[in-house]
Amino acid sequence: MTHGNRRPIPFSSLDRQQVVADFTGGALTSDAGGLLLREVDRRRGLLDALDRAIPDPRDPGAITHAQRTLLAQRVCGIALGYEDLNDHHTLRGDALLQAVTGRGLDPAQPLASPPTLCRLENRLDRPSLVRVAQVFVETFLAAQAAPPEELVLDFDATDDPVHGHQERRFFHGYDDEYCFLPLYVFCGSHLLVAYLRPAQIDVAQHAWAILSLLVERFRQAWPQVRIVFRGDSGFCRWKMLRWCDRHGLGYIVGLAKNAVLLRQADSWVRQAEEPFAATRDKQRLFGEFRSAAGTGDRERRVLVQAERLAEGPNTRFVVTNLEGAPQALDDDVYCARGDMANRIKEQQLWLFADRTSCHALLANQFRVLLAAAAYVLVDHLRREGLAGTELAQAQVGTIRLKLFKLGARVVSSVRRVVLHLASGYPLQELFAQVAARLCALPPLTFPPG
Repeated sequence: MTHGNRRPIPFSSLDRQQVVADFTGGALTSDAGGLLLREVDRRRGLLDALDRAIPDPRDPGAITHAQRTLLAQRVCGIALGYEDLNDHHTLRGDALLQAVTGRGLDPAQPLASPPTLCRLENRLDRPSLVRVAQVFVETFLAAQAAPPEELVLDFDATDDPVHGHQERRFFHGYDDEYCFLPLYVFCGSHLLVAYLRPAQIDVAQHAWAILSLLVERFRQAWPQVRIVFRGDSGFCRWKMLRWCDRHGLGYIVGLAKNAVLLRQADSWVRQAEEPFAATRDKQRLFGEFRSAAGTGDRERRVLVQAERLAEGPNTRFVVTNLEGAPQALDDDVYCARGDMANRIKEQQLWLFADRTSCHALLANQFRVLLAAAAYVLVDHLRREGLAGTELAQAQVGTIRLKLFKLGARVVSSVRRVVLHLASGYPLQELFAQVAARLCALPPLTFPPG
């Protein structure tokens, strides 16, 4: 337990007044907005589901910190901006975090130490990680108020640089660094999969297996739902496309250009060249043809965007089995996958999913899933608590700064825990509105299966 330094710390005078500081303020917190995370989890049951997914091999008679408390401490800590286990040396005594974990306030008994949290991270085996990964899919299913008509599943990979000698690290020539190659799957802003992979693999490796598992589960819950697979050219594998055709999936996937495709698109390229030569303005023309080039076993519908820029021609291809005009499919459907880059950025920039500094690959996979859990909590808050407000489209970093990083004095008695929030907080009405919305949410009912 950290004790306050009672010696005053002098600062420059303010006119005739001395300015001093000390660390005797008592139970103060800079993260009072973490109460919103607690309300999200109480209605969505994410931490309880994670706790059920992970076996606890410890002796029940010797346990000081319940496993659910450990998970809540770690996940909420990440959401509040504490990326490192070492942060919990002092954070474990924070009254707000003690309340958010659900354990209750006890100044004499802080939360878990960094070594205890580290042991949790390193004791998960592969079956436990699979069950944890399934929690995100089940949470998504339970969050749907009614069976959706269509699901668009976005697949994308990203690089995760490493700077030590982590297990299964690999030097990736494209990124020019040692890294992992995690795979993410989103449906809108809903995170479905966060899968850490070594970097010496094809970018689409395991994507087919994950797609088939997701489709099986979604059709089990919603037999009539339409499912569309969407990805960039790294995921254009003819066996996957053939599997989609055979199982009734739509797909719209980038297609890497090659000499055959460029010859087939030549007429649109030349059509874009003439008005550009006359006006020097950017030109975009759309067309389509059927081709087996790059799509493998048979001819498929290929959309072409013939763009002429000042720097030269920029011709792009998309393969799809969806109906619609080429430009509408490209602009409104395929390009919409770009929003997934923002979701991945939230994972790595604001929720520290790239903090994969454990030695063991499985421990690093669990860290990625902990960051994913923090994202799910914040995303539910954004979708259900912030809808229609000025922060409805805010990213995790902005939500943390404006809603979570809120100073308060914590007063605890036998009957109540009261947080006296900062009087100068500029978003008081929004904070109260979000809290009321979250408290009114019904608990999730998980579908069978």
